[in-house]
Amino acid sequence: MSELKVIGLFAGKRPDGENVVEDIRVKPTEDKSFIVVQSPAFVQGLASGDEIAYDEKDNSFELLRHSGNIAIRVFARVKIDEMKDNLLGALEKLGGQLDYSNDRMMVFSIHVSCGFKEIEATLNRHIGEKTQSAWFYGNVYDPADGTTPLNWWLELDKEE
Repeated sequence: MSELKVIGLFAGKRPDGENVVEDIRVKPTEDKSFIVVQSPAFVQGLASGDEIAYDEKDNSFELLRHSGNIAIRVFARVKIDEMKDNLLGALEKLGGQLDYSNDRMMVFSIHVSCGFKEIEATLNRHIGEKTQSAWFYGNVYDPADGTTPLNWWLELDKEE
């Protein structure tokens, strides 16, 4: 079952109340769950390598297992070509990978073992007012308030 599949996951609501659904690449498992192949741009709470159960009726998901990856989303007001090359090189040195990019957005996955301080220092060196850009974690804070840490990484420490 190594074939990739695309599923639509609920990512939020538009100002007009319409649902936003993001297409996510996944790898089906033998037990009918899915492994997320690339960190999503808009669906919160997921990163590359996470295992999910998927409900096609309402495009919802249940997180079954964290991979240990952090999803990082970068948005810019201008084209990101120059910043992309510099940031990509810096994050690759930490073991990160670029999952998606277009002219004004990038999505990265990087393992939590790199450490939040190192990840944030790297991001802050390349992203900010000078580059008219901002970065956000995709699966570190509770989507309900955007500030409460989810702390899923603490469980990974216990497993090792």
